[in-house]
Amino acid sequence: MFVAATVAILVTMVLAIVRTLLGPTVYDRILAVNMFGTKTVLLIAAIAFMSGRTDLLDIALVYALINFIGIVAVLKFFEYGEFSRGGRGRP
Repeated sequence: MFVAATVAILVTMVLAIVRTLLGPTVYDRILAVNMFGTKTVLLIAAIAFMSGRTDLLDIALVYALINFIGIVAVLKFFEYGEFSRGGRGRP
């Protein structure tokens, strides 16, 4: 059962990479990269469960946090063109 789930996660990761390469807009590509990161967390969790190594779940959680912060930073950069001061000349 978990092997089938892992294969399904890998298939959706391939689809996310295809969307990243072919996305019509920057926001579609960013969404696909976010989906790829989320599926990576799921893949790490499934591998941790199948191998019995619960220490991999800590790595999955850290990866999820890094993925979230990275996506927010990239979206802020594309929206405002900078990372500092909240964007668009606010004091």
